[in-house]
Amino acid sequence: MSKKVEVLPEKEALTARALELILSDMETAIRERGQFTIALSGGSTPKPLYEALSTQKLPWDKIHVFWGDERYVPPDHPDSNELMARRAWLDRVNIPRDNIHPIPTDEADPAVAAAKYERHLQEFFHSSPGEFPSLDVILLGMGDDAHTASLFPHTEALKVTDKLITVGNKDGNPRITFTYPFINSARCIMFVVAGANKRPALAQVFAPVADEFTYPSRLIQPQGELWWLLDAAAGSDLKNEV
Repeated sequence: MSKKVEVLPEKEALTARALELILSDMETAIRERGQFTIALSGGSTPKPLYEALSTQKLPWDKIHVFWGDERYVPPDHPDSNELMARRAWLDRVNIPRDNIHPIPTDEADPAVAAAKYERHLQEFFHSSPGEFPSLDVILLGMGDDAHTASLFPHTEALKVTDKLITVGNKDGNPRITFTYPFINSARCIMFVVAGANKRPALAQVFAPVADEFTYPSRLIQPQGELWWLLDAAAGSDLKNEV
């Protein structure tokens, strides 16, 4: 694992650096493999990044967009991660419809929806059950409880190691989420974290020893690159590591 930590002065610099890294990885992926795959995160922090991506002139037919997690709401619901990304980015560019791979949330049983998305991923990557394909980039945020994607502290989703997709739980509400082994199979994982309220959680995530089931972001230890991009409010207690 290659771990890099960068503390940027403010959110604008955070967005600019994340954009720079994504465009670099995109260029490499398309040159080497003919396509670029990215999984998006929700929340307010990545929205300016998606807006910045919408202004780029990119080979949209070679870009495939997935989501690392989704609230179990219809895609037109205000809380939908898909809706936020479409409004900020995907609806503004000429990306083929088939290149957008949203998480289904229309099943009565969220476990059925999770299984459906897993099959879709297996078909897309031509992988077999038990295999963990590698996305080029997975964007992640982190909550002030150290959760990432919909992997919340002390929930059953943290114990799932034999699937790509599982059902997460936030205060009794189901969510669909990548499992941590699937996240860890990515070529590049990029945490983008802002805000002073994240400092206590970051201290535990970066501590030499702490409980992974209490601080789930500690479970993210990928085979590829791991970037922590932090604004000064979040990362003031941490040092740059390259």
